[in-house]
Amino acid sequence: MDCNCSLSAWKWQVALSFLLCSWGWVSGQLRYSIAEESDAGTAVGNIAQDLGLSLADSYKRRLSLGSEANSKYFSVDQKHGALIIQERIDRETLCGSSSSCLLHVEVTAENPLELFSLDIEILDINDNSPVFSVTDQVIKITEQFTSPGVRFPLPSARDLDVGRNSVRQYSLNQNPYFTLSEKYRNDGTLIAELVLEKILDREERSEHKLILTAIDGGEQPRSGSTQIKIVVVDINDNPPVFDQATYKVGILENVPLKTIAIKLNATDLDEGANREILYLFDDHTLESAKKIFELNEITGEVLVKGTVDFEAAKSYELFVKAVDKGSPRLEGRCVVQIAVQDVNDNMPEIGFNSKNNKVPENAPVGTVVGFITVRDRDSGRNGEIKLEISPDLLFKCQPMSNRYSLVTSGHLDREQISQYTITLIASDLGSPSLSSQTTIIINISDVNDNPPAFLQAAYNAFISENNEPGRLLCTVSAVDPDEEDNANLIYSIAESHIDGSPASSFVYMNSDTGNIYAQRSFDYEQLQVLQITARVEDSGSPKLYSNVSVFLFIQDTNDNPPSILYPERSGEAMAQETIPRSASAGYLVSKVSAVDLDSGHNAWLSYSLVQSASPALFHISEYTGEVRALRGLQETDNTEHRLVISVSDHGEPSLSSTVTLIVNILENSVQESPKSHDFLTNSKSTPNMTLYLIISLVAISLVSLVTFVILLVRCLRKNYYSSCGSCFPNKSRPASYMDHYKPTLYLNSDGTLKYMEVRMAPPEPLGTCYPHCFPVTDSTFPNLQSNQIVEPPPNPDSWFNETNQIISSYA
Repeated sequence: MDCNCSLSAWKWQVALSFLLCSWGWVSGQLRYSIAEESDAGTAVGNIAQDLGLSLADSYKRRLSLGSEANSKYFSVDQKHGALIIQERIDRETLCGSSSSCLLHVEVTAENPLELFSLDIEILDINDNSPVFSVTDQVIKITEQFTSPGVRFPLPSARDLDVGRNSVRQYSLNQNPYFTLSEKYRNDGTLIAELVLEKILDREERSEHKLILTAIDGGEQPRSGSTQIKIVVVDINDNPPVFDQATYKVGILENVPLKTIAIKLNATDLDEGANREILYLFDDHTLESAKKIFELNEITGEVLVKGTVDFEAAKSYELFVKAVDKGSPRLEGRCVVQIAVQDVNDNMPEIGFNSKNNKVPENAPVGTVVGFITVRDRDSGRNGEIKLEISPDLLFKCQPMSNRYSLVTSGHLDREQISQYTITLIASDLGSPSLSSQTTIIINISDVNDNPPAFLQAAYNAFISENNEPGRLLCTVSAVDPDEEDNANLIYSIAESHIDGSPASSFVYMNSDTGNIYAQRSFDYEQLQVLQITARVEDSGSPKLYSNVSVFLFIQDTNDNPPSILYPERSGEAMAQETIPRSASAGYLVSKVSAVDLDSGHNAWLSYSLVQSASPALFHISEYTGEVRALRGLQETDNTEHRLVISVSDHGEPSLSSTVTLIVNILENSVQESPKSHDFLTNSKSTPNMTLYLIISLVAISLVSLVTFVILLVRCLRKNYYSSCGSCFPNKSRPASYMDHYKPTLYLNSDGTLKYMEVRMAPPEPLGTCYPHCFPVTDSTFPNLQSNQIVEPPPNPDSWFNETNQIISSYA
């Protein structure tokens, strides 16, 4: 039997497709119906149930589909025996426009093996819209010659659906010129025709566009449309006409080539060749304009073919005609006025005019250095310029009528900045703004406003005495921040006197190099420090100069042998000393005293006995010069002994002097009274001599201390360097031997006399104060420690008397 499920609508077919019924066996064949486009998983029917199989039998017999091509759309549920849609089914793809669409599937059952045929009918749904074979249909109708009632066939629409879902109606949009006529062909296909209802005028309306719509008969109708274009065929009865008689357009200068300035539009109511237009320049158009612009004769576009420069021409006028291709030819005319608009395409130009790019450094504020001109070829704000100058410079720009002046705004100093690099920036007010810049070099010329300056505040030079004249002493050097002649330096010795002689007699200075040379040989014992003033002046106008002090220190050399003070020697006579024969060991026979005009090691004296008839009887102390008996005198000793004593300094080379001393031995009964002029006393010193020595040393120390304090206070009250020469006033006194020598005692730490140094004192005030202002390190005895220096009192005679007493106390 057949299984029929009749549904009133598609939605019921889809919703109730799984309720399809089976009415039993008909030669082992089953039949089902299902709507197309059903979802996968939809149940078509229960095969096991329709075959009369129980649920257990259905699982046991393992129902399955055959290998037909249609089997891919379905599957069998082994558990329940239901036929399930496995893949979406499109009826139009399977059966096309056929009115019936039936799929054949075989079902296989096992235990026992059986084969069943299954027919599945695919029901059509309205899922396709009518479609025209062409999207645009063109129908040409000549104006004025086609009468109303003429029919024109229209394209038919095709619908893939069948039955009621196929095309059932055509419609046309409302218009006064055309209507629609429908009829069925013998095969039942519905066709339509266009009917002309009114005469056409192409100049009134050259084209009619109609919309033809096909509608199917489905529950929810679908439709498809196509456009019907009615073209009215023209005759040449209208000339071309421009939109405007005069076109005004503006273009920017420097536009790229091939830029479209304007596209002309001339219209012709005709069509075809009658409305085809050619655009041409009229004879009134200037050749200069034709060099800048060209006209496309087909499109009417006015193109730029040359450089448009506002600064060259601000406007152009083009005369254009439009000619159609009809017969006879008709034409229309217009004028195109092109205004060139300025763009900011020119950078400002800067010019600087100055006769001299040098400015003296003493130029007053506001001095004009040069004139600046700026211009811009653009117009309007594009040609307005603002000028800027480098900041933080001593120059500024002052606006004038049509230019600027560059003036100084501060005081110049060439020694600080000798050259200025001024950057001028000119910017216009266009958008975007253009700018240019230029660099101006201003040199500052020198004026003589700086005196020369020595590199040192003072110069010290050292030279050994007895030098050769012409020897280089030192070199002074000065600098002048000015330049050229203002920095050309000349060195000289300032006029001054030393010991009544001009300074130039002592030294000579090279005016170009500043080298100072000795004019003479110097003697340390006469002059120890020489102070001169060196001067340097430039060659500017006016000349400027500076002075500096040069101190020349004369260094001692060992050029003086020791001078023996005692025993005194007169002519060839030998010194005589007498001692009693009762003298015991250690008896002080005599005391040799000597001085050396040199200083330091050169004045460090040592005594030695170079010749003696009785070397075992007498001995002389190396440092004190004391001659003492080594043992007591005996009766067998001679009454006269000749001793040759040598006094040597420690210079290089060493110098020495000798003295011969005759020692006479007197018998005990004969005693020679000491002479008043003897330097040493006899050996029988009083018991209080040590006390006298201590008192003398204390007195000498106090006097020296008081003198030093007084001198120090006086020096501190005055300028240290300027008043140094007046710290020690030179008191006139009679010239004597002691005026030129200054003895100094050096004592050991235990109070005993170590040695005595006698140094030559400067003859005049020159050296009197200088040791206090320029201390000199005494390196006479570098290995001696705790030495006590006893300075002499003001009276040299009394000092020598005290010295004799001190020396006698060591007997």
